[in-house]
Amino acid sequence: MKTKFTFMALSILLMGVLFCENVVAQQSNKTKTVMVGGAAMYPTKNIIENAVNSKDHTTLVAAVKAAGLVEILSSKGPFTVLAPTNEAFNLLPNATVKKLLKPENKGMLTKVLTYHVLAGKFDSAVILKSVKEMGGKADMTTVEGGKITFWTKGKDLYVRDAKGKDAKVTIGDVVQSNGVIHVIDHVLMP
Repeated sequence: MKTKFTFMALSILLMGVLFCENVVAQQSNKTKTVMVGGAAMYPTKNIIENAVNSKDHTTLVAAVKAAGLVEILSSKGPFTVLAPTNEAFNLLPNATVKKLLKPENKGMLTKVLTYHVLAGKFDSAVILKSVKEMGGKADMTTVEGGKITFWTKGKDLYVRDAKGKDAKVTIGDVVQSNGVIHVIDHVLMP
């Protein structure tokens, strides 16, 4: 009887240890630090606290500051930000960024930037599930109020803007304390 009880107790203990290891592994995957633009993006920091450290997003950070969106993107959220790289901004017609950064164009700049933000936390698993459920394309409404469409090509996730231009998600699921960032290779236009 004592041996049977000891065996049962050890079995329960082993199951508990295995369960705890699985939970810890799942949690560490959700809070993984990702490198973006040569900097660690810490899941304990908010969108702004991380973005200012990425060498690939200096134009985006300057635009967010010029539009007065720092406080909002530092708030609790959650937000999903589709973050164009400096190279993505360089693909815009000449002088577009300089024009948008002028104080008199703050409204237009805000419209473009908020078109890159979704209210809520949408990691790639959620987006891909929506794409699959919706027959290959999933429309979402941005904070700006316009529509964007997610779709896939092979294993890659893309987003299409209102003008019909596509951006590829080059780094997905950069977890933040107030949401998630997906790095994209083109600027979206409402």
